[in-house]
Amino acid sequence: MVRMCAAILFALCLMPVPAGAQSTCDPDGVQASGSVYRICMPPPDQYNDILVIWAHGFQDAGTPVQIPEDQLCIGSFCIPDVVNGLGFGFATNSYSKTGLAVLQGKDDILDLVDIYAAAKGAPKKVYLVGASEGGIITALAVEQHPDVFSAGLAACGPIGSFPLQIDYFGDARATFQVFFPGVIPGDPFHPSDALIAAWSSYYDQVVAPIVFAPVNRARLDQWVTVAHLPFDATNYLDTVKVSVKDVLRYGVVDLNDGAQTLGGFPFDNIGRVYSGSSNDALLNLLVQRVAADPVAVEAMNTSYRTTGVLTRPLITLHTTRDQQVPYIHEKLYALKTLASGALITRHLPIKIEVFGHCNFTPDEVLASFAIMLFYDGLLQEITGTASFLTEPQLAAFEGRATAVGLPYRREGARLEVKIKAVP
Repeated sequence: MVRMCAAILFALCLMPVPAGAQSTCDPDGVQASGSVYRICMPPPDQYNDILVIWAHGFQDAGTPVQIPEDQLCIGSFCIPDVVNGLGFGFATNSYSKTGLAVLQGKDDILDLVDIYAAAKGAPKKVYLVGASEGGIITALAVEQHPDVFSAGLAACGPIGSFPLQIDYFGDARATFQVFFPGVIPGDPFHPSDALIAAWSSYYDQVVAPIVFAPVNRARLDQWVTVAHLPFDATNYLDTVKVSVKDVLRYGVVDLNDGAQTLGGFPFDNIGRVYSGSSNDALLNLLVQRVAADPVAVEAMNTSYRTTGVLTRPLITLHTTRDQQVPYIHEKLYALKTLASGALITRHLPIKIEVFGHCNFTPDEVLASFAIMLFYDGLLQEITGTASFLTEPQLAAFEGRATAVGLPYRREGARLEVKIKAVP
């Protein structure tokens, strides 16, 4: 999931910075937990006293603890510049560990709010925006800390059910062994350190050539169906290649770290019935069965569990064919907010009909960010929307804006987000 947030960041970074705006970043600091943090500010006379925090996405276990620059900038376009250009303060951090870091990330972001207040003065509002792993961090933080966060935007995150997310990767790994036995060596649920270290080259040189060999097409198609791997029907093979690479990488590179972080092995398929193959009876007979450790199940069902109980606005968006975080998370979370009474009043789910993890366009990201401000009662007007959106994107944005009553105007030489005065 290292590249999971590139699309959403690219979309945000396409927003032009208002003329004269500058972004000044302080030297990176280190939090007590070991998380690296960064604060960037607009010129003092343009600062609106509101902080936007970016909660980044997953970084593979074993990678260095550092701010993922590839999730901050695409080419010369960088999100701190854009956020500061619109008048907001900006802050982000690395979290104190890589791999599974939901709880660590949430705690580090809460600490970052205090660090920002001590350095720049207490902001009048704090907005939390996160994607993928940062999406569930955002949902949990907004649910649990309405005294800190005024609203949140959670994109493409596993917000519906954390055990379901683990099962998605685990089921894919378990059934892969049946369709492609021996292609990945060793115990599928306890990958060796050597395999983890060599995974990238091993996948490219060994796994992919076998899985995608024409002679194995029937086996591949069955496994895609059984494992519920998303794809684009108009570009089947290319999108399946993306799904396969992503789902296997997590099952090899990040499984051990996930188990260690959760306090025990988290995947359980003892009672699972798999279907979609040419011989489901044989498939279920051959698939390896494993049980989850109770301590891991307890952790997922408590510390990693969203409730849908919102006293602050939370906007969520998700692509329907997300190959890393299944779209069903969005449906499950919507049901939670419906049960709590927060659906529509405080939670607005935005459905994006496309393949790809966090694969959003500028109009979708702009609309989501603006809706978050609107739900919080802060948005006064968006102007200059025609200055950076293409005609199709502009039409899509205006459709979403009209549906929720967003105040906007096409006019303007540049994009501007005007906000109401905050007491």
